[in-house]
Amino acid sequence: MFRFFLRKLGYGILVLLGVVIIIFLLFNVLPADPARLTLGQRADVTSLENVRKELHLDKPMGVQFLLYLNDLSPIGIHSKAEQQASLNSFPLISLGGERDLVIKTPYLRRSYQGKKDVWEILTEALPGTLVLALAAMIFATIAGIALGILSAVKQNTWMDTSAVFASVIGISAPSFFTGIILAYLFGFVLSDYTGLHMTGSLFDIDPFEGRILNLRNLVLPAITLGIRPLAIIVQLTRSAMLDVLGQDYIRTAYAKGLSGRTILYKHALRNALNPVITAITGWFAELLAGAFFVEYIFGWKGIGKVTVDALEKFDFPVVMGAVLFTAGIFVIINLLADVLYSLVDPRIRLTN
Repeated sequence: MFRFFLRKLGYGILVLLGVVIIIFLLFNVLPADPARLTLGQRADVTSLENVRKELHLDKPMGVQFLLYLNDLSPIGIHSKAEQQASLNSFPLISLGGERDLVIKTPYLRRSYQGKKDVWEILTEALPGTLVLALAAMIFATIAGIALGILSAVKQNTWMDTSAVFASVIGISAPSFFTGIILAYLFGFVLSDYTGLHMTGSLFDIDPFEGRILNLRNLVLPAITLGIRPLAIIVQLTRSAMLDVLGQDYIRTAYAKGLSGRTILYKHALRNALNPVITAITGWFAELLAGAFFVEYIFGWKGIGKVTVDALEKFDFPVVMGAVLFTAGIFVIINLLADVLYSLVDPRIRLTN
């Protein structure tokens, strides 16, 4: 089990390294000057040169990449001045002079616009994305399993046909298109009846009462984000239920005189949920990584909106940090899923 975990962890680290290489190359071939983005268009030549030196832009590309890796690594080499200025670190070994080998929080550098630590910006936005992804997954799971069971039990009826047709549309429709339609229809045209708004975050700011929790703002983005996994779960549940309901032990249960409800929920559904659970785990990671446009459309404060706003302002450290942060979450969730699968079914360890 430990070797299996180490192997999967190694694969995850390789994936993250690949992401680091891609985003570093991508954002370092852009024509924009980071020093000018930091200081503005009216900065003098001396100030620009000082910022380029601070950001290591005066060094060759290979050296810049190694310095970037050193910043991202949880164990790195940094001067005492760097540790005091920008790192949440703990010295391990003194390397002589002003440099130490330290263990630290990965340093994603600072925003060009707000001069704020990127890690701090992303951790402030993360709860919004987590709440949105969790709400979307709860909605997709409950509604998807219910519709899948109904479709299987009412096979070849109008209910079955309608559920399958709706799930195909849900899979085919892009989230940004669905979000625009739902925001306009329920948040604008029918807003007086639904009480919902086109945009809004989890907390509203009141000048007298401060932050106020507003769950209504969660409804439309959660439904928009949950439509695609809902459609997949409907299809998987329907297929698995039809397969299970045709098994011999189900016919035996009917022959024993058990009620249809007991057979359906206690025997059939429990054995049909394995592929659904796999899909739910995978889709939760997808939702965390794919909420960018949904958050932007609904003005939901999360990592996605922060990233799109930073991209509009050419705030590259925030964009690069957000991509790495999201990739790290994706790798961690998939690693945990692999470990859970191997605990449930030890054969997975032998085939991987």
